[in-house]
Amino acid sequence: MSLSNNKKLPGEPRWLGPSASTRTPLIPSISAARWLLILIVAAGVYFFYGFVVPVLAALVIGFASWPLYRRLLARVGGNTTIAATIAILLIVTFLVIPIGLAITYTTGEVREWVTWIIHANRQGAPTPQWILALPFAGPYLDDLWGKYIGSPGSVGEVIQAVSGANIGNIYRAVLAAGGASFHLLLTLLFMLIALFFVYRDGASFSRQIDMLGERILPNRWERISRVVPATISSTVMGMTLIAIGEGIVLGVAYWIAGVPSPVTLGVLTGIMALIPGGAPLSFTLVSIYLVASGSHVAGVALFTWGTVELFIVDKTLRPKLVGGPIKLPFLPTFFGLVGGVKTMGFLGLFIGPVLMALLVAIWREWMHEVKTSDQTAGLGPEVMIDEHAPPVQRAADG
Repeated sequence: MSLSNNKKLPGEPRWLGPSASTRTPLIPSISAARWLLILIVAAGVYFFYGFVVPVLAALVIGFASWPLYRRLLARVGGNTTIAATIAILLIVTFLVIPIGLAITYTTGEVREWVTWIIHANRQGAPTPQWILALPFAGPYLDDLWGKYIGSPGSVGEVIQAVSGANIGNIYRAVLAAGGASFHLLLTLLFMLIALFFVYRDGASFSRQIDMLGERILPNRWERISRVVPATISSTVMGMTLIAIGEGIVLGVAYWIAGVPSPVTLGVLTGIMALIPGGAPLSFTLVSIYLVASGSHVAGVALFTWGTVELFIVDKTLRPKLVGGPIKLPFLPTFFGLVGGVKTMGFLGLFIGPVLMALLVAIWREWMHEVKTSDQTAGLGPEVMIDEHAPPVQRAADG
């Protein structure tokens, strides 16, 4: 037989091309396709796991600022690339740069605190005069200060007992925190890149999500697709942005009042403002410190300014941004903050509360659906329940 002959013998296997065999496959085609899809998705999750945090942050910011972005898009004639570029520049100017400056100043002030703690651990530190001047509690606090801070080595023993870490290790960790700034910058860069594409291709992506959601949850997707954007916008506008604003305003007030480390205290106030009742507690403690240290006018003025500012925000600014106060329980908010920081770092401060707000909102929607179905089943088909009526009215109708 010639080598140039391409004709196959009857028993020769077909290595290339479609097979005409009618044999039954070992794995059904549908099962093979499902396992292949699962394998591809698992590989994608594995390779892109490091980008989950910046992508989540980009989605949260994109959801919250989408109404403003649509106005910007209309101003530039519908060009999504130009609108997305302008939006990113605005976010960098008014959000990323101020937060970066706050982190820089806070890191410097925290290093000063740690330096003072190390000095107090080596030589001891006398009780401040303003603590001694406190009525009733002054002598008791003086004894505690002398026991845990005043004597050499006592601070290190307290830190060892509480955290199990040596004070020198904590100092080196604070000094090495500057090295983590490069990782934070990379995360912010990836977030901005992802946010650009969220703005540019968000409309197309949302249509695809709607098509997929209607297939997966045909009976509930319509309600969930309304609840999720509203919850994200309300949480970001009503909690995160207002908390940042309160931290900035009260941080400036701390600086004017002469409080030590005003930037760090302002950052802590902003973080506490994410928790219900956290902002009043923060400026009240700082005001008490000023009054106890002898700055009575500054302490009273700071407390008055904080009260007025909080009243204005709760009565005017917050309802305009979100249409009402955020009714998120304390415990989910706290878990969202702590869990977000623990798992996602700095950006977890903003992502954690949003995720917990989504969980609470979906839970409430499910409970509302269960109650509505139960009431409908008990009342019969002739009685109609208005889902948009207040709970009291629905109960009265029932």
